[in-house]
Amino acid sequence: LNAAPGRAPRQHVRFLPAPDGTTGLVAARVPVLADHPLVRGPRFRRLKIGAGHRLDTKASGVFVLGIGHGNKLLTHLYNCHLTKVYTVGGLFGKATDDFSDTGNLVEKTTFDHITREKLERIVAVIQGTNHKALLMYSNIDMKTQEAYELAVKGLIRPMGKSPPIITAIRCLQFALPEFQLEIHCLHETQQYLRKIVHEIGLELKSSAVCTQVRRIRDGVFTLDDALLRTQWNLQSIRNAIWDCQLKVKTELEKTLG
Repeated sequence: LNAAPGRAPRQHVRFLPAPDGTTGLVAARVPVLADHPLVRGPRFRRLKIGAGHRLDTKASGVFVLGIGHGNKLLTHLYNCHLTKVYTVGGLFGKATDDFSDTGNLVEKTTFDHITREKLERIVAVIQGTNHKALLMYSNIDMKTQEAYELAVKGLIRPMGKSPPIITAIRCLQFALPEFQLEIHCLHETQQYLRKIVHEIGLELKSSAVCTQVRRIRDGVFTLDDALLRTQWNLQSIRNAIWDCQLKVKTELEKTLG
């Protein structure tokens, strides 16, 4: 930021001796010395950066940061309780102490009896159970006009603290012993998602570990908005902030008014 071109120095009027040596003063516009880089010093000495919903060391995907005024917007977005979307990979046949494929092996089990239909049946039960929890923690009377209007806008969600809630879950890929799920959720942690994979394995009379947790959406931000490590430069960051301004403003107005 300090290496980027700065604005031109301000100008002010000063009365200077006449350039031709005659007596008298002449009005002239000269730069303000206080704006000179050698006087002012670096424009940025400290830059406040805030983190949104965090990712643990075994997860990847969309991670939102706020810079300067963006830290206040991060707080507003947090208060919107927006849905996050993950793709979660699983592997049938073994269990570990931390539910991930890199943990200490606890047991091995058979998995030949598992079919996609059985997996989707368990997934549907999980979604139904969490849907009831979503309505309970939303504190909304579902028989009212307010509930109907919120449902139309897709705004039925807990507006306060609640346990992790899965709003939607579906199977994307199934090729024994591997499978992949897409999970829409609120107030979750990545470890909670790994535990979900473990519990699915138990419900199917087997065991399962999580091989991957990748966040593909965090509220209004998607993978298309994310910057790769090779794009971490001033121009790309500035363009990303500029491109996201409108949809952040729209979401805040829709949810928080």
